[in-house]
Amino acid sequence: MTESVLQHQTRLTQNPSPNAIVWIRRLVWKIAIATLLLMAVGSATRVMNAGLACPDWPLCYGQLVPSQQMNLQVFLEWFHRLDAALIGVSTIALVGLSVWFRSILPKWLPWASLLALGLIVFQGVLGGLTVTQLLRFDIVTAHLGTALLFFATLIIIAINLTPYQGTGVAHQLKWFGLTAAVLIYLQSLLGGLVGSRWAVHQCLATSQLCIVMNSHLLGVIPATLSTLIVVYLSWRTPGLHPNLRKLAYSAGSLVFLQILLGVATLRLHLQVEPLTVAHHTVGAALFGTLVAFTALSLRDRLILILPKMV
Repeated sequence: MTESVLQHQTRLTQNPSPNAIVWIRRLVWKIAIATLLLMAVGSATRVMNAGLACPDWPLCYGQLVPSQQMNLQVFLEWFHRLDAALIGVSTIALVGLSVWFRSILPKWLPWASLLALGLIVFQGVLGGLTVTQLLRFDIVTAHLGTALLFFATLIIIAINLTPYQGTGVAHQLKWFGLTAAVLIYLQSLLGGLVGSRWAVHQCLATSQLCIVMNSHLLGVIPATLSTLIVVYLSWRTPGLHPNLRKLAYSAGSLVFLQILLGVATLRLHLQVEPLTVAHHTVGAALFGTLVAFTALSLRDRLILILPKMV
């Protein structure tokens, strides 16, 4: 299987991509962007107390478009569901295209597409439980965690469908990138837990759940350091592919922006909703950037060892 993946990546770098690969790659990136938007709208839904604005599921007030009940809160929850449904349909289309063109596509693509479909179906189930279980914090946090895993799966698929000629100098960068991505993922889950339990408000007002809030604050340290190590090593590695260097620098910029947004959000006691939404969205974008860096650095290393395996 490894040889098959390596041979397909070699064909991508030597030959123009078939139209099917181009179409599928574009579709995957569009779904990934829609997923990032979905997480942003989901964050806005939570901070605006709109999670139960539609009391039923999957419809809203028993309608596809609740025009009579429509206000800002209902719109946020309704649009969140609409975006999720469109992503689900698009993922089904991705699976269909992967199977239809399987003869000219890498063998792993249909399986990866099915994995993405499984995650989005599970995400939909969690979305329904979020409403029927009245925003239970563990379900809300799992909902976010699954969305991030789906987002990462899409990015990995898109990166591996992109023509790329590595320079063979990434070496161990993939492990540093993977470590940073995992730590950012865990930090995002902690942030989701803080939000779903309203830990900041409770800690500041009644000194309850401070351990949840402080865990998220302390988690900033390893997550930030690991990201900065990726930036530093990428800067110090001569001959590193420009795409890898750009991804590393983007991750460094995003982590500083994330810290600034986090400090501002905390100092303002989460009273400025756009700041809170931006904080969550930038965190997801940072996670996606590190996943892309890890996937691309792995391909860079594979290009290096390919001659030894052929």
